[in-house]
Amino acid sequence: MEFTKGHGTGNDFVILPDPDGALDLTPGLVAALCDRRRGIGGDGVLRVVRAAKHPEGVALAGEAEWFMDYWNSDGSFAEMCGNGARVFVRYLLETGLATPSGAALPVATRAGLVRARVEGAEVAVEMRRPRLYDSATATVGGLTLTGAAVDVGNPHLVCALPASLDLDVLDLTRAPDVDPSLFPSGVNVEFTTPGEPVEGTDGHVLMRVYERGSAETLSCGTGACAVAAVALRDAGRETGTMTVDVPGGRLTITITDDTCWLSGPAVLVATGEITLSALSAYPRRPLRRS
Repeated sequence: MEFTKGHGTGNDFVILPDPDGALDLTPGLVAALCDRRRGIGGDGVLRVVRAAKHPEGVALAGEAEWFMDYWNSDGSFAEMCGNGARVFVRYLLETGLATPSGAALPVATRAGLVRARVEGAEVAVEMRRPRLYDSATATVGGLTLTGAAVDVGNPHLVCALPASLDLDVLDLTRAPDVDPSLFPSGVNVEFTTPGEPVEGTDGHVLMRVYERGSAETLSCGTGACAVAAVALRDAGRETGTMTVDVPGGRLTITITDDTCWLSGPAVLVATGEITLSALSAYPRRPLRRS
């Protein structure tokens, strides 16, 4: 099976070309592909399939040729992935599946239609405007923080750290504890601290994230949009441009009255073939004392 490896600010993906939807993609295969020891390694899988050939994309086939079939690294589905959408568009353009033009390129996703434009080395995607709808708490390492629940097509909980703590003190080797009644399908949890002013923007935030289905990642595009929306609200603004620094790099988020643009680098780093039979040749075995 052919694949391409790409990333957006360190949020990395295995990209599978499957224009006609013929690949039998299963949770087990996705998890094996994303295994960083026995597979290719990635935070998720992006299957490139024509919208008309995918049951979840066919309704948008009249508006977008391609459907981004995104899976988390544990084999679960996700409604949306901002960095994934940017990498997906980079792949379409570099492989000739889409043609650059002055108009924004539409892509179908489980969260609806997104549009993308290329800005040199960066790709920007237009998504739905983040919606702040509740407050909740997250507990990590004995620290309980109150945060804002945000809908960006997928669920987020944005928690600001006290001024006395730095982001690097957080132990994100396990999922933060959250209220399952508010987040029955899980939630991406972002932790933030303020950054130094960045010229040309309305604010600067530093962020770490624990993504449902993928654990801590170097970046989360929809998470950065959620963080930007909360930061603007806290500054008394409804619109504006925010710089969000993640461990994998820098993202720029512009929130308007109607939409949210996420911009940053999107890079393809490798192409190749993987032997599917090899992915299941060495199953994990529990260690037992003799």
